[in-house]
Amino acid sequence: MAFLISRRELLAAGLGSVLLPSSPQQTVPERLVVLTFDDGPASHATFVAPLLKKHGFGATFFVCEFPPNFADKTLYMTWEQMASLHAMGFEVGNHTIAHRSVTRETPEQFSQDLEALERKASSFGIPRMVSFAYPSYGYTAAAIEVLKGHGYLFARAGLDRPYDPNADSPYVIPGFTATATNRDVIMNAIRSATGGRIAVLTFHGVPDIEHPWVTTPRELFEEYLRFLAEHDYKAIALRDLARYLPPNPPLGVGFVR
Repeated sequence: MAFLISRRELLAAGLGSVLLPSSPQQTVPERLVVLTFDDGPASHATFVAPLLKKHGFGATFFVCEFPPNFADKTLYMTWEQMASLHAMGFEVGNHTIAHRSVTRETPEQFSQDLEALERKASSFGIPRMVSFAYPSYGYTAAAIEVLKGHGYLFARAGLDRPYDPNADSPYVIPGFTATATNRDVIMNAIRSATGGRIAVLTFHGVPDIEHPWVTTPRELFEEYLRFLAEHDYKAIALRDLARYLPPNPPLGVGFVR
């Protein structure tokens, strides 16, 4: 099945200036990374976003209403804060309304969770979403078909390896997950961004109060950004991968978790 994106769809997604059907695939530059942030902890608005702006880095923030503590705004962003990320120029992506794994839902349930998050985001002025992150990294062939039907262009998983636009499906984009104890893994991931491969990094809270197993201490996060800046890495949002897609990207699901 060819990966065909209409001019209307691209313009609606805000990607018309990035990739149009007549546009040639751009060569992946050396030292290209994608920064992604999951779950919507408060530190994304209060600490992460301002620091990214300071360095001139792009990023995608995958938001949800994480049960059961979304109402506790010492832990999670308000919708106003999520909308402020868009106003700052960052991408806001879909992580489902309640962070349920797509592997435990029917296609109809998954579709409903997508739409619920889309409606809430739209009510706060966040534009149509084109990027998705699988909660807990699990994905299925059926879920990919739902994402296509809703007009999503990209979906990020886990998998802990670099992304190759010529070999990997845009609906199963691999990423590396940062924690407090895997500095060497993340540094090696960053250095893997060469030879047409892109390092997609996933962070949770900086710090993550409620999920300490995926927390990133502020000092360590600052170290990563300094390294990227000092070594001339380019950091982009997931939607910005559009310019590097081949005319007919691979669409197989690969290893289904």
